[in-house]
Amino acid sequence: MLADLRPLLPFFCLYVTFGATLGFLSGGAPLILRARGMELAEVGLLQLINLPVGLTFLWAAALDRVRLPFLGHRLGWIVAAQGVAVGLLATLSLGEHWPLAALLALAIATCACIATMDIALEALVVETVPAERRAFVASAKLCGASLGGILGVGVLVGSYDTLGWTTALLACAGLDALCLLPILAYPEARLQGAGGVPERWSGSFARLRALVGRIVALGAYFAAAYLLAGPNTLALLDLGVTLGQVGFLTGSVLPAVNLVMALMAGGLAARFGTVRLIALGGLGVLASGGLMAAACALRAEGLAVTATVLNYVFGGFLGVPVFNMIYRWAQGPRPATDYALLFGAAFFAAMPLRVAAPALAGWAGWPAYFTATMPLYAAALAWLSVMVARTLRADRAGGR
Repeated sequence: MLADLRPLLPFFCLYVTFGATLGFLSGGAPLILRARGMELAEVGLLQLINLPVGLTFLWAAALDRVRLPFLGHRLGWIVAAQGVAVGLLATLSLGEHWPLAALLALAIATCACIATMDIALEALVVETVPAERRAFVASAKLCGASLGGILGVGVLVGSYDTLGWTTALLACAGLDALCLLPILAYPEARLQGAGGVPERWSGSFARLRALVGRIVALGAYFAAAYLLAGPNTLALLDLGVTLGQVGFLTGSVLPAVNLVMALMAGGLAARFGTVRLIALGGLGVLASGGLMAAACALRAEGLAVTATVLNYVFGGFLGVPVFNMIYRWAQGPRPATDYALLFGAAFFAAMPLRVAAPALAGWAGWPAYFTATMPLYAAALAWLSVMVARTLRADRAGGR
């Protein structure tokens, strides 16, 4: 058992840093500012700090074409991006009283480094991990990101009053540095090509044409999923749930549930199939959305908390099969670019709705908002399921 888990450790550790860094920089601020009275429309603008995650396709080609003069092709980029992120976090630790614009610029630059590490790591997975093992890598990734969320939001943000600005940021930088160490021993050169034969296209246009339907389906799904589930914690605050309780849900319950679900989903995806797992998780998310709409209409705090936790549970099932499918779709001659297009471009396409969601809720009211988002989510889920099923059928046909 331990021998099976050891190869997943480098991926797990790097995603601990992904979850902790992004969680600390962007996870706590919207809740704190909303609790202090910031308007919902203004809170939505804070989503822009995550913008680099959706823009990685702009520089991903460089990661495929350029090999840095140290370590392997992918490992060099991973170490460089993570190292710069550590330096930026250390710099941020000195700036407690700097102007907000300077701090925001440094935070966005740090997120850009973490996002660059992410696409280099995903390219490493596509090139070196066999297809039958990728569901477990996706599980390790989501487990690591969930644990990172616990550390970045539940611990660092939750203990911010005790730790203070400098100590919290230096702790995050130290965690990022320590979690980089396991990947340094990863045998990239020896495992190169173990990921399988990449999809071949006749040219750039053919490649883009093959990806565009998948990008649009993912973008629609990411947007609909955020519309239905993303503003839940803001709704809890408006219903009277205390900031401490919401912070506990966001910083501890959510990542803990995601960790457990990711551990279970890796094995379930391999045993029962990707499409069935997506359908199960999606139906559960829809049910939790209906409960949330009812809770808001009844002003029932307890029911709203229950609906939020159920959303965490069923949404956690979806991460592994969705990312496992992104690995499959990124199995081309330029995997960093393909992954950045599939995940980054889809994330970027959903950004306007992520920013607008709180304002829409403020205009329509929470019950009407959650009711209206449910059919949008159902349609996006069905579209994604069709795309996944079509790919799996093509794989089976090609394997005959």
